[in-house]
Amino acid sequence: MFNAPRAAQRYGPTPVNGLSGSFVDEDPLAISIYDDPWSSIPSSTPPPTRNMNSAFSSVIADAMIPELYHRAFAAVDVTNTGEVSVNALSRVLAISSLPAATIDRIVNLVSSKPRVSSLEFYVALALVALAQMGKDISIEQVAALAAENDLPIPALDIDTLQSSSSSPYMHYRQSTMATIRPPTFAPEDPWNVPRYPSQGTYDSSQPITPITNGLTSTFAGSGLPRDWWNKQDTAEVNILGQQGFILNRYTVYEIKTDRAAAPVHRRYSEFVFLWDCLVRRYPFRLLPALPPKRVQPDAAFLEQRRKGLARFLNAVMNHPVIKEDGLLAIFLSEPSLESWRKQTSISLEEESASKRVDPIEEMSIPSDLEEKLAVVRGKLSPLIEQWQRICILAERMIKRHEAAAVRVPSGLWRTYLPAHFALPLFSPISPLDVGAPAGHPDGHGHTSSTVSLLSDSADMTRLANVLRAIAEVNERCWRGDECDLCDGVRQGIGHVATHTQHHSDLLEERTNMLLYSTLESLKSQRDLYVAMRDLFARHERLAVDNVERLKKRIDSNSTKLESIKAAQKDGWQEDADRVVVLIEKDQATIASLLNRRVFIRACMWHELRVVLHNRENVLLSKLTQTFAREEQSFADRVLANWVSLGNAVEGMPLE
Repeated sequence: MFNAPRAAQRYGPTPVNGLSGSFVDEDPLAISIYDDPWSSIPSSTPPPTRNMNSAFSSVIADAMIPELYHRAFAAVDVTNTGEVSVNALSRVLAISSLPAATIDRIVNLVSSKPRVSSLEFYVALALVALAQMGKDISIEQVAALAAENDLPIPALDIDTLQSSSSSPYMHYRQSTMATIRPPTFAPEDPWNVPRYPSQGTYDSSQPITPITNGLTSTFAGSGLPRDWWNKQDTAEVNILGQQGFILNRYTVYEIKTDRAAAPVHRRYSEFVFLWDCLVRRYPFRLLPALPPKRVQPDAAFLEQRRKGLARFLNAVMNHPVIKEDGLLAIFLSEPSLESWRKQTSISLEEESASKRVDPIEEMSIPSDLEEKLAVVRGKLSPLIEQWQRICILAERMIKRHEAAAVRVPSGLWRTYLPAHFALPLFSPISPLDVGAPAGHPDGHGHTSSTVSLLSDSADMTRLANVLRAIAEVNERCWRGDECDLCDGVRQGIGHVATHTQHHSDLLEERTNMLLYSTLESLKSQRDLYVAMRDLFARHERLAVDNVERLKKRIDSNSTKLESIKAAQKDGWQEDADRVVVLIEKDQATIASLLNRRVFIRACMWHELRVVLHNRENVLLSKLTQTFAREEQSFADRVLANWVSLGNAVEGMPLE
């Protein structure tokens, strides 16, 4: 029953695309041409590219992929996207001890794009093995060996590669499925369990600390602990792999937090279960939406959903009230949530049923709260729209940043690369018509703007490979071994190749930081406004009560009671007692609903002043400061790299 995101019609009409985690019809979560593919609002289409997976699938066919191939790819696919950069491929090929010219030829045989798919990567390793054996390196040769299910195994020291390619993003890699620990169970309702249960259990003999409704809501201070932005809990979500049968396969995620001694494994439906429970318990709190589910998702979609799940967990773990929820603690620590649920009854009672607003906090609620909320409501739509645009533009710039290291200079494209793409079946993109009119597609669907994009930027990684090849070719001078001019120039070219490769490494490192840190922070900012919009939608639907109708019923029953007392017919006392019970019951219900009204106002004021106001401003300040520092550091390192190159080539001979 939890295999779909959730029934959106509980609070409103079904979203347009049927995948939205939002309570409103439009789901702007990550409207992006590259990322978060569950937007209901279409964005501009990225430049068309030919999918080479099908072509290289025909090359490898159904051949058994050697284990070394998988290990090598996993060592550089640190972000678990199913593809790697050309720079990463070149690092793998560099440990093969092949000449630079051969490495450059292999790289350009398999791809001319900024990224290399896993199939292209495997073909490259097969070509490396052929080169190491002294055989002809060609796609046809790989296809022939694959047809015989005999893909050659190259000589590569993968352990050296793994140690040299470690980065702060290694935790995004897929892990091997681990054995799940035996479950432990807790008999009582998790509504009031402690925040940090020990090994997934909690002691029922310990007194339960009541959870207050947030901090005092006054205008003074932030309502949060001092330096709260430096004390944020973080959840790390990794993709473990898939389980189940063909028609019922599901993805398993590993969650690591400081709240649990060991990681826990969760499937998407269990995230949905947690979300559904939290939104029922805390309907008037800021709760981010979940990313959607898709039938037969590809690797890119799963990666974006993993990021969305991580943003969701980080948001609820740092909410001043929801972070104390017992079910959240169980979700983050219980080894087997499915088994635990079978043994435990779970309360879905609304927060207002068990909590009360103290008089001091009630007095702190401003009388013009509705006007303040109206101001925020009026800003939400333009804010969401602008933050959508920020995420799109930031992602586009990051992708261009990434591609800057792997684009082809014009002279190199026209003279060098065509020799490596003579096979139309296997060329990643067909030879481009450089004479095509501006804005018009060539015969293969590429516009002249695409040609210009490829022609006008430096291909840093490929350029480094070409420069190394030039140095190898010019190792011997026709004048003999004692030519100082050739030796000096060759050494200078080697310095250029080394520093060019280092610049490519810096670009890739900076791109990863932007993609997995800065961009996710921007999306969290956008998600905050979407969550606030959802909160308003829930408030409109769920804050309605029937106090006025109950008052009218009490008046009617009071009149009826007076009539019974006045008539004093046989058995009138029993009838009067029955009416009195009805009146008292309605009066108790009215008192409860009036308390709920106060609690809802306190919640809305708390979410507005403490949660929204602080997070939308303070975290944006931190993001801006961090971005400025990282850009400065990157610029300093780039400058130092080229200054070092200038010093290294200063002594190159001229005669």
